[in-house]
Amino acid sequence: MHFVLTINQRDSREVGDLVDELLATLRYLPTLVPFQRSVGDEVQGVVDTATTAVDAALRALRFRRWYVGIGVGGLTPPVPERIAHAQGYGLVLARRAVDRARRTGERIPLAVEGPDAEIAAEAEAVLRLLGRIVHTRTDAEWAVLDLLTPGARGQQKYVAEELGVTAQAVSRAVVRSHWTEEWATRPAAARLLDLAHGPATLPVDA
Repeated sequence: MHFVLTINQRDSREVGDLVDELLATLRYLPTLVPFQRSVGDEVQGVVDTATTAVDAALRALRFRRWYVGIGVGGLTPPVPERIAHAQGYGLVLARRAVDRARRTGERIPLAVEGPDAEIAAEAEAVLRLLGRIVHTRTDAEWAVLDLLTPGARGQQKYVAEELGVTAQAVSRAVVRSHWTEEWATRPAAARLLDLAHGPATLPVDA
């Protein structure tokens, strides 16, 4: 299974080109085709798990400067190293998704397109809810969350020591940011993305 992400910058005339910063954020994610600048202030990449697609989308939404389109679909083999050389209906769907994210004016500018349109819409709805959680976090909350590892126990005392704050302050930041709820919901979003491939991944007209 393949998932193509097309990510366009918002308001680039006001804040300048932020592509390099986004690429640094996505650099260590496992990819089939690495995230790279495709044209202008646009980033594209291809991943082969829905979990990674969810992770990449939420990393982009965190910065409030990106339109995110996810195309649930494959590439035409052989898979190239450069996105500029890639072909396949996953790219078509990702383009359709990001264009829709730009047009709709939603506060959480993310869209999903896939062979099963109904399930793709459900995946989009869950991802937008997750995006809303991520979108509203403060810098102080991110300072805590960036030091946490999902599923690991006994971290809050360590984080408090690293930041020079109390364990209670760390605990409050975790609660306010809905960090636990986010990570509990991510698998549901990933499962819906997987199901959006439908019973068969048939070509989609451009």
